[in-house]
Amino acid sequence: MSYLSTSEPVGCYRFGLEHEVAFWDQQTDQFADFSNTSFQRFDRLIAQLPEYASDYPQLRIGDAGIKRKRWYIEGYERFSETGNLIGCMPKGIEIRTTLQPTMTGAVQELRESFAQLSEVALPAGLLPVLTSFNPIHKRFVPEPPLNHFEAQRREASPEKQTAHIPMMTYGPDLNFSIQGLSTKALIQAGKKLTYYSPAIVPFSFSSPFYGQQLWSGLSVRTHLRTGRRPAAMVFVEHPEELISSSPSLTKIARLPAEVGRIEFKACDSCGDFELYGSLLALLKGIVLDQTLPGAALVPDAVMHQHAAIHGFQDPELRDQALRLLAAADRALSEADERERLQPLWQFAQQKTTPAQVMCDRWRSGVDLVNLLSQGYTTEYAAIKKNRLIPQA
Repeated sequence: MSYLSTSEPVGCYRFGLEHEVAFWDQQTDQFADFSNTSFQRFDRLIAQLPEYASDYPQLRIGDAGIKRKRWYIEGYERFSETGNLIGCMPKGIEIRTTLQPTMTGAVQELRESFAQLSEVALPAGLLPVLTSFNPIHKRFVPEPPLNHFEAQRREASPEKQTAHIPMMTYGPDLNFSIQGLSTKALIQAGKKLTYYSPAIVPFSFSSPFYGQQLWSGLSVRTHLRTGRRPAAMVFVEHPEELISSSPSLTKIARLPAEVGRIEFKACDSCGDFELYGSLLALLKGIVLDQTLPGAALVPDAVMHQHAAIHGFQDPELRDQALRLLAAADRALSEADERERLQPLWQFAQQKTTPAQVMCDRWRSGVDLVNLLSQGYTTEYAAIKKNRLIPQA
């Protein structure tokens, strides 16, 4: 999740994951979001979870103080006319890991944190469900309307101008850093990942529902988000290192631990957290590769929309995904990281994505809540196997 200090050896890596959890309210039998769930209800879950003093300063708390733990409420913050924070319209809970020297470590910590969250959420009637786009509502409109201060604040950056979009989406941030890369090389890595993003994201697709119905494609999230929001983000130390673009490719680090972080933001959420390890391996391999020529300052919205509908059924996207996997396999020096690419090879070779399983279950008659809750079947099996939560 952050660039390492210069005291660490060149070539040292750190990995981090951020995963947004959506919930189904079992008390009212509806998807829990900004339309029906209070900030306080989610906050009661956060209050029951531990705070680790050793997590700081590597994890950012933020001005509002909401992000005090590895878990925090993700939502749309509301301000008074004088700029005081007065509320937050919630969409769910985000889990973030601490910095880890291995992909395995990041995946394991995410799994443990998800287990801890599940332990407090389930008794409260909130069932974690897997989706990458709100399956009920089609858009988010702030209520009440933005006041003058909020409207001005929204114009501060391309990301704030499109801050309503993340209220409908659920997805991960896949973060890593490589000690020894210059700012120029980091930005070039961000451009490279941005260019190849349309062929990367289908490995994660998990949002084939829109307005309570099966959508015509595989990822509503990708179709509506990427292009208006970044595919990759690079955190730099100095203002003069920023590159002007919309959406942004670069951003000023908000604390020293963020300097040099490469953050891939375009994937859908994965219900099997091991897939995040596979995607981290792919991203690392693409960055290390010296043969792929592509680079883009902003994501290609049209190509992402095409990918969102067709996935690997499209021959060109499939061929490019296979080229990316081959390049990553050559570039990765660790055998276990190359092994992590195997599930991705299978997706590309079989011309499928995780969303296809969701579509097949829907067509077989599985209702929405059961279908979405089945998205975490692999994780609950791993949790029980490792006794991270009590056996049912």
